Amino acid sequence: MGVITCEKEIALSIPPAKIFKAFVLDGNNLIPKAVPGVIESLALLEGDGGPGSIKQVNFGEGTGYKYVKERIDVIDKENCIYEYTMIEGDVLGSEFEKVSNVVKFEASPDGGSICKGSSKYYTIGDVKVNEEEIDAFKEKQMGLFKAIEAYLLANLDA
Repeated sequence: MGVITCEKEIALSIPPAKIFKAFVLDGNNLIPKAVPGVIESLALLEGDGGPGSIKQVNFGEGTGYKYVKERIDVIDKENCIYEYTMIEGDVLGSEFEKVSNVVKFEASPDGGSICKGSSKYYTIGDVKVNEEEIDAFKEKQMGLFKAIEAYLLANLDA
């Protein structure tokens, strides 16, 4: 098994605590509204929503994916850190056993935040992986934060 690490950063105009709350704490309800047709629903399958819980993300028809199951590893509200691992689903394809993700929201000088994302892709066996595809997938993940930002700006009471 090999491990490929990918890191990305994106600037957001929303303060860390608010974007963390929207993505992590209210994500099951808010994310499908922020990206309709892309993510249809999120459902808690096991646990209470804290570390060790399993949730399922169901994708829209045109995305090319059906679902991914994620294990919640860390929810650190104080430091706005969320860690989770994709453990099952067609998103993993035949190349990956799992993908571990760390998302951290830090305050930026302009009152917004910097979203720092780090992913570790664990390959199955010695499979060769196109790193450009991984980079493109990570860009889509980071694009989710921009969609949440846009939703929050358009719905100030969200």
